[in-house]
Amino acid sequence: MKGIVAAVAPETAKRNLYIETYGCAMNLADSEVMASIMQAEGFKTTDDPLKADVVFLNTCAIRDNAEAKIWGRLKEMKGNKRKNPGMIIGLMGCMAERLKSKLLEQDQLVDIVVGPDAYRDIPKLIQQVEEGQRAVNVLLSREETYAEITPVRLGSNGVNAFISIMRGCDNMCSFCVVPFTRGRERSREPESIIREATELFEQGYKEVTLLGQNVDSYKWDASTPLSNPTTVSTPLSNPTTVSTPLSNPTTVSNSLSNPTTVSTPLSNPTTVSNSLSNPTTVSNSLSNPTTVSNSLSNPTEHTYSNTSENVVNFAQLLEKVALISPELRVRFSSSHPKDITDEVLFTIKKYDNICNYIHYPVQSGNSRVLKMMNRTYDREWLVKRLARIREVLPDVGISTDAIVGFCSETEDEFQDTLSLFRDSQFEFAFMYAYSERPGTLAERKYEDDVTAEVKSRRLAELVALQNSISLNKKQDYIGKTYRVLIEGFSKKSNDDLKGRNDQNQLVVFPAGKGYAKGDYVNVKIERCTMTSLFGRVIVD
Repeated sequence: MKGIVAAVAPETAKRNLYIETYGCAMNLADSEVMASIMQAEGFKTTDDPLKADVVFLNTCAIRDNAEAKIWGRLKEMKGNKRKNPGMIIGLMGCMAERLKSKLLEQDQLVDIVVGPDAYRDIPKLIQQVEEGQRAVNVLLSREETYAEITPVRLGSNGVNAFISIMRGCDNMCSFCVVPFTRGRERSREPESIIREATELFEQGYKEVTLLGQNVDSYKWDASTPLSNPTTVSTPLSNPTTVSTPLSNPTTVSNSLSNPTTVSTPLSNPTTVSNSLSNPTTVSNSLSNPTTVSNSLSNPTEHTYSNTSENVVNFAQLLEKVALISPELRVRFSSSHPKDITDEVLFTIKKYDNICNYIHYPVQSGNSRVLKMMNRTYDREWLVKRLARIREVLPDVGISTDAIVGFCSETEDEFQDTLSLFRDSQFEFAFMYAYSERPGTLAERKYEDDVTAEVKSRRLAELVALQNSISLNKKQDYIGKTYRVLIEGFSKKSNDDLKGRNDQNQLVVFPAGKGYAKGDYVNVKIERCTMTSLFGRVIVD
């Protein structure tokens, strides 16, 4: 996402900031936090890097090709710096920690490297660069949530907004680097979340998406100091120095030594192709992952977590946000199957403005592969839990993630993933060929022994299957009427409007007098493609 700017530039701003964001919705939310910090320092955002005083690339390192794109972009930015020698180039996000030395010392492509928990430090790091140093801070925190910072909405349509409710991850999926790049899991104080959502609604926003690496494990405990975002930040590793003189660019920062991030995008969920800005999966307990605690009890009974008046879990947070207004839609991303409790399901069922949609990242359909992935469940459990979700929420839209060609995956095991897709009938899916990332448990424990050719063939086969399923699922919408939140004009024509229904399906319909962005309309679906629904507004 290149050159996104704030809707309103502060009149007092004297310097230009260019932010280029790659990857998941969490990265976009981080860019908005960083823009807010910089705005307070007299910066305004620009969509032209050549006009920028400071340039930041917010990076994704989910796969090799993601990193390759960022390396290429950094070289382009270095060319821009020749035209504007005073330009400061910074790299933030998930590539920061692992590649800090190479970025600062070997290739000297950037002036600043900053990790996800150090954005408050950026103004100081800029000052260090202006004094002739290169600067780096990639220390991870056990407390930082940026709770009191109001994000600057970048590239906003004024209708949809992201709200980060937690950071980090305590799970250890063997293919995933999030625990190493974003640190330990910590939840944001609920009242700050409610306040942010309320302010957005008062500003005219009609939909908020609650973000986290694994939102279902959200838990605020007022009695636990580590839950309190106002506590002084404590790095997870020994903090040494965070800046290096140009004459001796040896960086010395200790933190969790790893780099990539695997998180869920909120890009157009109707597509099933590979994209840079994708992957969800963020869960698996740091403890022995042999048990899973989701109830499969009778759906007429609520299964509630043991909570005290000092504790707020995710279902309770969902309810608090839903109660702001029935006109405020609520979505969330991303989930881990093991943490989707009955309490969450019944909360979705109770409130019409909590969208009837769940992202359910299975990753594989084979139990042995799932165990190697450290996902804490097997195929049988996945199927039962999915049935439970649909039992409580019959009209729910469900999407998923899958990785093909994971270490030692056999052809028969891949067929298990195909059969799970056939049986589960997901609305859409994010699918990838396994890409080994340095520092992950899988990289340390397993051989990446499935050939690139086999991975590509399996991925193509799974994508083709899901394309067929997605089209069939969309055909089920034809003839039915759905409430759609208008997000703006269709990409292809200003004669059409677009929005999404409860199930997160993209709906396109003719523009009409009196229909405006942010309005709700009832649309009867008349036809579909693999990616979109088409219909007309029904007036009561």
